[in-house]
Amino acid sequence: MAERGDPGTGTTRWGWAEGVGSEPRLFRAARRSWFRVEWEGLEHVPREGGALLVSNHAGMMPVDGGIIKYGIEEKLGRPVFSLAHHGFWRVPFVGRLMNQIGSVVGHPDNAHRLLAEEKAFVVVFPEGEKGPVKPKSERYRLQRFGRGGFVETAIRAAVPIVPITLMGTEDTTPVVGTLSLGAQHYPVTLNSLLFGPILGAIAHFPAKIRARVLPPVHLDGVAGRAPTSRSFLMDTAEKIRGDMQAALDEMLDARKSIWSG
Repeated sequence: MAERGDPGTGTTRWGWAEGVGSEPRLFRAARRSWFRVEWEGLEHVPREGGALLVSNHAGMMPVDGGIIKYGIEEKLGRPVFSLAHHGFWRVPFVGRLMNQIGSVVGHPDNAHRLLAEEKAFVVVFPEGEKGPVKPKSERYRLQRFGRGGFVETAIRAAVPIVPITLMGTEDTTPVVGTLSLGAQHYPVTLNSLLFGPILGAIAHFPAKIRARVLPPVHLDGVAGRAPTSRSFLMDTAEKIRGDMQAALDEMLDARKSIWSG
């Protein structure tokens, strides 16, 4: 029987594809030459043990996840797995691609296995779908980090939380509106208006992307404490969100151009 959160066959009991491959050549070229990604603060990333990487979220396609995953793997030589919304596995071919690049259905059990048992890096986006579908007026304003579920995950696995702020990702697919279909909300991007819904999802503008790693948040003092109050989880999540917003504001203030950084 497949493990809980496993979207289909052909995956390990941990929820990712057997023989997860290296970075697709097209994405590597885009990361290095199109987005020209630059990193700072990599000294804050642990060299051993698991860690929960937390970042801001933007775009219909998981470019931000790839930026973090392959950037850290390239520079530090440690594997990174990402937790993604289960909706990706409902789209033909996309679910298979998500498995191949090391993405996992965003379920707490999957996160715990990777962090506590595999001692791996896991990247999450606490804004969830609120990040990509926020209105134009909220550009680069981090949305609420839920009810602190990611903090609970880190405490349960006894790993640090490493915040990472990304600048430029919202400019690769600028949102001009939101389309609501029932309970689901979808961002309408300038790319989709110019190139159509299919090509527009993958045709990103060449905005300069910068990634800043903030000092890790250690929760050793509460690891193993049960139960941890919801107010503590939410307060911790809000503190992390505030620190990330302050860093992002600083990066935006220093930016000279969307295209050159």
